[in-house]
Amino acid sequence: MPSAPRHFMTTHWSLVAAAKPEEVSPAQVRAALEELCRSYWYPLYAFVRTRGYTTSDAQDLTQAFFVRILETDGLALADRKKGRFRSYLLGAMKHFLANEWHRKQTQKRGGDVIFIDWDALNPETRFPQQTEKDPDHVFDREWALATVSTALTNLRQEMINAGKEKRFEVLKGCLTGESILSHQDMATRLGMSEGATKVAVHRLRHRYRTLLRATLSQTVYSEADLGDEMRYLVTVLREQ
Repeated sequence: MPSAPRHFMTTHWSLVAAAKPEEVSPAQVRAALEELCRSYWYPLYAFVRTRGYTTSDAQDLTQAFFVRILETDGLALADRKKGRFRSYLLGAMKHFLANEWHRKQTQKRGGDVIFIDWDALNPETRFPQQTEKDPDHVFDREWALATVSTALTNLRQEMINAGKEKRFEVLKGCLTGESILSHQDMATRLGMSEGATKVAVHRLRHRYRTLLRATLSQTVYSEADLGDEMRYLVTVLREQ
């Protein structure tokens, strides 16, 4: 990931362009859809479930939503200058559910094309823990958690590549607010001085913020939008 993102024509918005069948190969279309599924399948699934759909209907509808995007060139009118990608995608899902699509169209268009392996993902192990009744808020919360998870995963991989996996595992709680270890305890586990440990925590937090901003920059158009999205992310996480 870039250490200081300067350009915003990146992953999610560029996937919008890549998801136009007449412009790219079938393999590229498939890759674009799979990337969108990986990033947004659970926030959208949780949104649909909170709207009152059964497990099987929510799975079918989420699957069919991604399929329909490509079959109908559903992202053709998306303009990254007009808003955040998460807002566009949620609006598209609301429009999709409002149509008379549901069961027959789900089976017709999504039944023979499987992009999401529901058995492997087992989404209901996550959903029963939900207590929030507002579907929009559920989507935003799961989007925020997925964004944080992506940044942490990228940071962990960086630390592994640098031969510092143990340091990451000991210090990561400082990033998520889950750590119950003191700086001295962490220093002891790492065989470092307390001062060196504090420096390591500071650097890890700085890199984490950089990667988090890089992750969000993939879904907005400008630096100003990025700042707003960062603040909104923090607000959503504090409310969960």
